[in-house]
Amino acid sequence: MSPQFLTATMTNVGLRRKVNEDSYLDRTGDGFWIVADGMGGHDAGEVASAMVVDALRTVPVGPDPRRTAEAAMAAIQKVQVELVELAKDGIKPRTIGTTVVGLVIASGRYVVFWVGDSRILLVRGGEISRLTRDHSLVQDLIDAELIDPAEAETHPDSNVITRAVGADKELVIDSKSGEVQPGDLFMLASDGVTKVLTEAEILAFLTTRNAKQAHRAMSNTILERGAPDNFTSIVVRVL
Repeated sequence: MSPQFLTATMTNVGLRRKVNEDSYLDRTGDGFWIVADGMGGHDAGEVASAMVVDALRTVPVGPDPRRTAEAAMAAIQKVQVELVELAKDGIKPRTIGTTVVGLVIASGRYVVFWVGDSRILLVRGGEISRLTRDHSLVQDLIDAELIDPAEAETHPDSNVITRAVGADKELVIDSKSGEVQPGDLFMLASDGVTKVLTEAEILAFLTTRNAKQAHRAMSNTILERGAPDNFTSIVVRVL
Protein backbone atom coordinates (compact mmCIF):
# COMPACT_ATOMS: atom_id res chain seq x y z
CA MET A 1 0.00 0.00 0.00
CA SER A 2 1.39 3.37 -1.01
CA PRO A 3 1.85 6.10 1.63
CA GLN A 4 -0.92 8.62 2.11
CA PHE A 5 -0.25 12.30 2.54
CA LEU A 6 -1.78 15.51 3.81
CA THR A 7 -0.47 18.50 1.87
CA ALA A 8 -0.79 22.26 2.19
CA THR A 9 0.63 24.90 -0.16
CA MET A 10 1.16 28.65 -0.07
CA THR A 11 2.64 31.23 -2.42
CA ASN A 12 2.74 35.01 -2.10
CA VAL A 13 4.30 37.85 -4.07
CA GLY A 14 5.49 39.50 -0.85
CA LEU A 15 5.62 43.23 -0.20
CA ARG A 16 8.52 44.48 -2.31
CA ARG A 17 8.22 42.74 -5.67
CA LYS A 18 5.68 43.34 -8.43
CA VAL A 19 5.74 39.82 -9.88
CA ASN A 20 5.69 36.42 -8.20
CA GLU A 21 8.59 34.55 -9.80
CA ASP A 22 7.96 31.41 -7.72
CA SER A 23 6.15 28.38 -9.14
CA TYR A 24 5.18 25.09 -7.54
CA LEU A 25 3.80 21.69 -8.45
CA ASP A 26 1.62 19.63 -6.11
CA ARG A 27 1.12 16.06 -7.34
CA THR A 28 0.05 14.68 -3.97
CA GLY A 29 -1.68 11.69 -5.55
CA ASP A 30 1.66 10.71 -7.10
CA GLY A 31 3.86 11.55 -4.10
CA PHE A 32 5.69 14.23 -6.11
CA TRP A 33 6.22 17.93 -5.28
CA ILE A 34 8.27 20.81 -6.70
CA VAL A 35 9.10 24.40 -5.71
CA ALA A 36 10.95 26.64 -8.19
CA ASP A 37 12.13 30.18 -7.50
CA GLY A 38 12.83 32.35 -10.56
CA MET A 39 16.10 34.13 -10.02
CA GLY A 40 15.44 37.60 -8.60
CA GLY A 41 17.13 40.43 -10.44
CA HIS A 42 17.23 38.53 -13.72
CA ASP A 43 14.91 38.86 -16.69
CA ALA A 44 11.94 36.56 -16.90
CA GLY A 45 12.56 34.58 -13.74
CA GLU A 46 8.87 33.75 -13.62
CA VAL A 47 9.19 32.23 -17.11
CA ALA A 48 12.06 30.01 -15.99
CA SER A 49 10.31 28.67 -12.90
CA ALA A 50 7.09 28.06 -14.85
CA MET A 51 9.00 26.17 -17.55
CA VAL A 52 10.48 23.81 -14.95
CA VAL A 53 7.10 23.17 -13.33
CA ASP A 54 5.40 22.63 -16.70
CA ALA A 55 8.09 20.13 -17.72
CA LEU A 56 7.52 18.12 -14.54
CA ARG A 57 3.71 17.94 -14.71
CA THR A 58 3.81 14.82 -16.86
CA VAL A 59 6.91 13.07 -15.51
CA PRO A 60 5.97 9.39 -15.06
CA VAL A 61 5.77 8.26 -11.44
CA GLY A 62 6.30 4.65 -10.37
CA PRO A 63 7.04 2.59 -7.27
CA ASP A 64 10.78 3.37 -7.37
CA PRO A 65 11.29 6.98 -6.20
CA ARG A 66 14.83 7.02 -7.55
CA ARG A 67 13.61 6.35 -11.10
CA THR A 68 10.98 9.05 -10.77
CA ALA A 69 13.60 11.51 -9.53
CA GLU A 70 15.94 10.56 -12.39
CA ALA A 71 13.15 11.21 -14.90
CA ALA A 72 12.46 14.56 -13.26
CA MET A 73 16.13 15.54 -13.32
CA ALA A 74 16.35 14.57 -17.00
CA ALA A 75 13.36 16.81 -17.71
CA ILE A 76 15.07 19.67 -15.85
CA GLN A 77 18.20 19.17 -17.97
CA LYS A 78 16.06 19.66 -21.08
CA VAL A 79 14.67 22.90 -19.64
CA GLN A 80 18.24 23.95 -18.90
CA VAL A 81 19.09 23.74 -22.62
CA GLU A 82 15.92 25.64 -23.55
CA LEU A 83 16.65 28.44 -21.06
CA VAL A 84 20.24 28.89 -22.20
CA GLU A 85 19.03 29.14 -25.81
CA LEU A 86 16.18 31.48 -24.85
CA ALA A 87 18.63 33.78 -23.10
CA LYS A 88 20.57 34.17 -26.36
CA ASP A 89 17.54 35.46 -28.28
CA GLY A 90 17.60 38.95 -26.78
CA ILE A 91 19.54 41.99 -27.93
CA LYS A 92 22.11 41.52 -25.16
CA PRO A 93 23.22 38.40 -23.29
CA ARG A 94 21.18 37.70 -20.17
CA THR A 95 20.37 34.93 -17.73
CA ILE A 96 16.91 33.42 -17.41
CA GLY A 97 17.20 31.14 -14.41
CA THR A 98 15.48 29.42 -11.52
CA THR A 99 16.25 27.34 -8.49
CA VAL A 100 14.34 24.10 -7.98
CA VAL A 101 13.76 21.61 -5.17
CA GLY A 102 11.87 18.36 -5.64
CA LEU A 103 10.55 15.61 -3.38
CA VAL A 104 9.42 12.12 -4.40
CA ILE A 105 8.00 9.59 -1.92
CA ALA A 106 7.18 5.99 -2.79
CA SER A 107 7.65 2.48 -1.40
CA GLY A 108 8.66 3.75 2.04
CA ARG A 109 11.49 5.94 0.74
CA TYR A 110 12.02 9.54 -0.26
CA VAL A 111 14.30 11.18 -2.79
CA VAL A 112 15.03 14.89 -2.79
CA PHE A 113 16.82 16.73 -5.60
CA TRP A 114 17.79 20.36 -5.91
CA VAL A 115 19.63 23.20 -7.62
CA GLY A 116 20.16 26.57 -5.95
CA ASP A 117 19.18 27.81 -2.49
CA SER A 118 15.56 26.75 -2.14
CA ARG A 119 15.39 24.13 0.61
CA ILE A 120 13.71 20.97 1.82
CA LEU A 121 13.38 20.54 5.58
CA LEU A 122 12.35 17.41 7.47
CA VAL A 123 10.61 17.45 10.84
CA ARG A 124 10.86 14.09 12.61
CA GLY A 125 10.62 13.25 16.30
CA GLY A 126 10.25 16.88 17.28
CA GLU A 127 13.48 17.91 15.52
CA ILE A 128 14.09 19.72 12.25
CA SER A 129 16.86 18.97 9.76
CA ARG A 130 17.84 20.35 6.38
CA LEU A 131 17.94 17.75 3.61
CA THR A 132 19.43 20.08 1.00
CA ARG A 133 22.69 22.02 0.90
CA ASP A 134 22.47 25.52 -0.56
CA HIS A 135 24.31 26.11 -3.80
CA SER A 136 25.38 29.58 -2.69
CA LEU A 137 28.48 31.64 -2.10
CA VAL A 138 27.67 31.95 1.59
CA GLN A 139 27.35 28.17 1.98
CA ASP A 140 30.73 27.75 0.30
CA LEU A 141 32.21 30.24 2.80
CA ILE A 142 30.63 28.31 5.69
CA ASP A 143 31.99 25.01 4.38
CA ALA A 144 35.47 26.58 4.12
CA GLU A 145 35.07 27.81 7.73
CA LEU A 146 35.59 31.39 6.58
CA ILE A 147 32.36 32.61 8.20
CA ASP A 148 30.15 31.35 11.01
CA PRO A 149 26.73 29.92 10.04
CA ALA A 150 25.11 32.56 12.26
CA GLU A 151 26.44 35.23 9.88
CA ALA A 152 24.90 33.64 6.79
CA GLU A 153 21.56 35.44 6.48
CA THR A 154 23.04 38.90 7.11
CA HIS A 155 26.10 38.41 4.91
CA PRO A 156 26.29 40.99 2.05
CA ASP A 157 26.53 38.16 -0.50
CA SER A 158 23.66 36.12 0.94
CA ASN A 159 21.72 36.39 -2.34
CA VAL A 160 24.53 35.04 -4.54
CA ILE A 161 23.78 31.52 -5.73
CA THR A 162 26.36 29.36 -7.44
CA ARG A 163 24.08 27.00 -9.32
CA ALA A 164 20.69 27.40 -11.01
CA VAL A 165 18.72 26.04 -13.94
CA GLY A 166 19.51 28.30 -16.89
CA ALA A 167 22.52 29.97 -15.29
CA ASP A 168 25.24 27.72 -16.68
CA LYS A 169 25.82 25.62 -19.76
CA GLU A 170 26.60 22.59 -17.57
CA LEU A 171 24.07 21.83 -14.86
CA VAL A 172 24.71 19.49 -11.93
CA ILE A 173 21.64 18.50 -9.90
CA ASP A 174 22.25 17.12 -6.41
CA SER A 175 20.08 14.44 -4.82
CA LYS A 176 19.69 12.51 -1.58
CA SER A 177 17.48 9.66 -0.41
CA GLY A 178 16.30 8.07 2.82
CA GLU A 179 13.57 6.11 4.54
CA VAL A 180 10.16 7.61 5.30
CA GLN A 181 8.48 7.25 8.69
CA PRO A 182 4.81 7.82 9.58
CA GLY A 183 4.39 11.33 10.93
CA ASP A 184 7.28 12.77 8.92
CA LEU A 185 6.77 16.38 7.86
CA PHE A 186 8.58 17.57 4.75
CA MET A 187 8.67 21.25 3.82
CA LEU A 188 9.79 22.54 0.43
CA ALA A 189 10.42 26.30 0.51
CA SER A 190 11.82 29.14 -1.55
CA ASP A 191 14.32 31.43 0.14
CA GLY A 192 11.60 34.00 0.68
CA VAL A 193 10.55 31.73 3.54
CA THR A 194 13.87 30.49 4.88
CA LYS A 195 15.62 33.87 4.89
CA VAL A 196 12.87 35.41 7.01
CA LEU A 197 12.01 32.55 9.36
CA THR A 198 14.56 30.57 11.34
CA GLU A 199 14.42 26.79 11.34
CA ALA A 200 13.52 26.90 15.03
CA GLU A 201 10.53 29.11 14.20
CA ILE A 202 9.48 26.84 11.34
CA LEU A 203 9.71 23.83 13.66
CA ALA A 204 7.47 25.59 16.21
CA PHE A 205 4.90 26.48 13.55
CA LEU A 206 4.78 22.95 12.13
CA THR A 207 4.60 21.11 15.44
CA THR A 208 1.91 23.24 17.10
CA ARG A 209 -0.55 23.57 14.20
CA ASN A 210 -1.85 21.58 11.26
CA ALA A 211 -0.22 22.31 7.92
CA LYS A 212 -2.75 24.90 6.73
CA GLN A 213 -2.71 26.72 10.06
CA ALA A 214 1.09 26.63 10.07
CA HIS A 215 1.19 28.19 6.62
CA ARG A 216 -1.20 30.91 7.69
CA ALA A 217 0.93 31.72 10.72
CA MET A 218 4.17 31.63 8.70
CA SER A 219 2.69 33.87 6.01
CA ASN A 220 1.48 36.41 8.57
CA THR A 221 4.91 36.48 10.24
CA ILE A 222 6.77 36.88 6.94
CA LEU A 223 4.46 39.75 5.94
CA GLU A 224 4.89 41.39 9.35
CA ARG A 225 8.66 41.27 8.80
CA GLY A 226 8.43 43.04 5.46
CA ALA A 227 8.27 40.06 3.06
CA PRO A 228 11.23 41.26 0.94
CA ASP A 229 10.84 38.47 -1.60
CA ASN A 230 8.22 36.16 -3.08
CA PHE A 231 7.64 33.24 -0.74
CA THR A 232 6.37 29.75 -1.50
CA SER A 233 6.09 26.57 0.54
CA ILE A 234 4.66 23.06 0.37
CA VAL A 235 4.21 21.05 3.55
CA VAL A 236 3.75 17.28 3.23
CA ARG A 237 2.74 15.09 6.16
CA VAL A 238 3.22 11.35 5.81
CA LEU A 239 0.29 9.49 7.40
